[in-house]
Amino acid sequence: MDMDKRPPAGGGDGCLVGVIRIPVKIVAVLVVLPVRVVWELLVAAGRAVHRHLLGPLYAHVLEPLLRGLGLVLAVLLKLVLVWPWVGLWRYLLVPVGRCLARGWRGLYDRVLAPAGRFLSLRVLRPLGAALAWLGRGGMRYLLAPLGRGVTVIAWALGMTLFVWPWVALWRHVLAPLGRGTALLAAAAYRYVLTPVGHGLVWLLVAVFRYLLRPVALGFAWLVVALYRYLLRPLGLALGWLAGILYRYVLTPVGQVLVWAWHVAGRILGFLWRGLKRAGWALVGWPASRVYRYVLTPAGHAAREVWRTARTAVREARATVRRALFGTPPVEPARSRARTLGSTTAAGNTPAPEISLPERQG
Repeated sequence: MDMDKRPPAGGGDGCLVGVIRIPVKIVAVLVVLPVRVVWELLVAAGRAVHRHLLGPLYAHVLEPLLRGLGLVLAVLLKLVLVWPWVGLWRYLLVPVGRCLARGWRGLYDRVLAPAGRFLSLRVLRPLGAALAWLGRGGMRYLLAPLGRGVTVIAWALGMTLFVWPWVALWRHVLAPLGRGTALLAAAAYRYVLTPVGHGLVWLLVAVFRYLLRPVALGFAWLVVALYRYLLRPLGLALGWLAGILYRYVLTPVGQVLVWAWHVAGRILGFLWRGLKRAGWALVGWPASRVYRYVLTPAGHAAREVWRTARTAVREARATVRRALFGTPPVEPARSRARTLGSTTAAGNTPAPEISLPERQG
């Protein structure tokens, strides 16, 4: 890999870019490379922890635990908030409501409806007819003349109390007072307010013409001069300086940092592949060879030795038992050899049956 390969520069780069780029490259390699190494190690550690610890922990512990807790909470909430009200509605309120409905229906059919029909036919209808007859006679010969007299009296009383006093007050007090006030206001407007207003207008015009306008013109000239001869040249200088700084300092530094980051990534990739191959060559391949050609035969040999030792121990125990307690009675071989599914010994098997034609022949 070419470590001194430089990114392509612009057409206007000069000696200043080359002088700045070399120290920046050195500092970037010394600073960015350890940061990239630490970053890759942290990423690998995070992936390993997620793959071998957090993922199995969530899949095999937290998820079943959360599902169980959710099921228990759902059952508890139903037991506390749903099932009592369902039982109350189903086994108490519905039967009580049905009983009350049946009682009210029986009471209405057998008591209230007959009583209402009796009252309507025998009491209320005759009483209404009598009241209607009395009302028609009383209205014609008593209430109509009385109403007309009360209306005349009320009209006269209302006019006396609420209309005529206010009419007299308006005609003899308020109207003359209003006319005098209007004359006084017209005189005050003509001989006082109009001269004062003219004087205030003249004063305001003089203040604007000889004070405010010159001050405003001077302030405007000062702002224009400040912008033209100070702020605009200063802004142009700062823009030119920022362009120079961006073109000849920040752009090379950014390119060097990007190059250093890619170089660090490639170096880490080569280092990681080299470490993997070196680990396989130094640890993995010798371990596989040792396991295949040393540990496996040694395990097989140890297994055979263990089996031989175990058989020898069993035989020794059987020999000691026979020496101490004698040989146990052994069942004869003839009685031990039974046919499958029969209690007849193998030596007592019956002769094959011979058919009549074979016997005769």
